Amino acid sequence: MKISYAKTEEAVGKVLSHDVTRIVRGKCKGPAFKKGHIIRKEDIPLLLDIGKEHICFLELDEDETHEDEAGLALASYASGEGLAMEGPSEGRVDLVATCSGLLKVNVESLFAVNQLSDVVMASLHTNNPVKKGDRVAGTRIIPLAVKKDTLEQVRTICSERGSLIRVLEYQILKMGALITGREVYEGRIEDDFAPVLKEKARVYGLPEPLIDYAPDDAGCIASKIKMLLDNDCDLIVVTGGMSVDPDDVTPAGIRLSGAEIEKYGAPVLPGAMFLLAYQGRIPVVGVPACGMFFKTTIFDLVLPRLLAGERIERSDIAALGHGGFCRRCESCLYPDCSFGKGGF
Repeated sequence: MKISYAKTEEAVGKVLSHDVTRIVRGKCKGPAFKKGHIIRKEDIPLLLDIGKEHICFLELDEDETHEDEAGLALASYASGEGLAMEGPSEGRVDLVATCSGLLKVNVESLFAVNQLSDVVMASLHTNNPVKKGDRVAGTRIIPLAVKKDTLEQVRTICSERGSLIRVLEYQILKMGALITGREVYEGRIEDDFAPVLKEKARVYGLPEPLIDYAPDDAGCIASKIKMLLDNDCDLIVVTGGMSVDPDDVTPAGIRLSGAEIEKYGAPVLPGAMFLLAYQGRIPVVGVPACGMFFKTTIFDLVLPRLLAGERIERSDIAALGHGGFCRRCESCLYPDCSFGKGGF
């Protein structure tokens, strides 16, 4: 890369080596064209008006790529499904979610890219729930031009390890909810769990849950779970009765239904008494009472992954311990906080 000069009229396609300042008395003083800008035919009149009869420009070597072109290449290599590119601007290209869903980042690939010279990429945490239109990642070229070999290394990293960044669109699942507890079943107290589950379903664009009730009886709980499955529910949520008191028989009821327990107990606060099981491909989730009292719990960490079609395993739950401590902020900011960001 070297700096050369040319008459303005002959500078179309050249890359500016520095900002070109425009001054209009009483109105503006600042760059009309920024360093790295590729001069277009329509730029020539303004450049001449500014007084630029000659242009100082960059000449790229054959093995170099301009920052804007390089930024687009880097972003295209890294991005997978559910993403669009925004930019470039001074070598930066942002990746924007084209749907609401679960952000997936190949952290090892991201690390490998950022080990290279002259290119950087930053993202939100993997497994972050995002909305359509959210900016989820950004790429940037450090110099005005980058070696083509560097871009080829990025392409290789992304092609060998799969998409570096993608957004898995949420599936529209039919949620079945079984609310346990004799006091609720007999109408002694008002059910506060159903409104919570209905609101979570609404947030994720799901139909209103099919809700049923059961006393603290393992056999009845098992029977009710089977009824929800027979009603074509794709996700079963069983609430309450998840502790170790004699009346807390929900885990036993889930086992009795034939569901295979993946993990009972989770390193997340709030949400330690959480249970995850599967009836074939259908998740059966045991949500402790904290899910009714706290705005954000382990259920909010797991639900987006289930809606994205992922099968969560025991090791995924165990990994939640790093970042699984909720600060219980006075005003909940989730998912724009540290909760659940260090684990799976």
